[in-house]
Amino acid sequence: MALVYRPVMQLSGILLSLLGWVLSCLTTYLPQWKNLNLELNELEIWTMGLWQACVVQEEGGMQCKDFDSFLALPPELRISRILMFFSNGLGLLGLLLSGFGLDCLKIGERQQELKKRLLLFGGMFFWISGTTAIVPVSWVAHSTVQEFWDESIPDIVPRWDFGEALFVGWLAGFCLILGGSLLNCTICSTEVHPSSGHYAVAELQDQCQHLETETRP
Repeated sequence: MALVYRPVMQLSGILLSLLGWVLSCLTTYLPQWKNLNLELNELEIWTMGLWQACVVQEEGGMQCKDFDSFLALPPELRISRILMFFSNGLGLLGLLLSGFGLDCLKIGERQQELKKRLLLFGGMFFWISGTTAIVPVSWVAHSTVQEFWDESIPDIVPRWDFGEALFVGWLAGFCLILGGSLLNCTICSTEVHPSSGHYAVAELQDQCQHLETETRP
């Protein structure tokens, strides 16, 4: 049962991490980090992302305009760009390392210590990737809340609200951290992989046959 349970945990961890990485990449390019509803024109919804600002009209669809300058962005959006790129890169590296460390992969079956190290580093990269995905979306959410309740801004001025990309980013970070945790939990298991046991039995049989041939008159 334990020999079956360990590959299942590894597969669950790598799938969760893959889902988190895909959602993290999606969060990076979604333009719905902030939403703005205009009371004067309820048919228009303005959205802002890391790369562009868009207006969604009920009849005209969506029209977007890229930001002209990186330095002209608010600080939270500038840092969020860097952190999201960092998260996506680490997530991809974690997928590559963890993939080669899975027990179900036949490559390197006799190098169990190396496979454990690959899983360990892959899980650590997933943790860092998940953290660097949660930090920017939480920072943007915090600044949005502060601006929304800022009493120095007149009430007639429209306020930005949470966009859908923030919730996708939180889910991405959670999946990456949980996936990395599952992978690292399998490292603590001392169970021997079935293929390793097979090779050990084969080597023992070879030794016995060698001794029998030596002891024959």
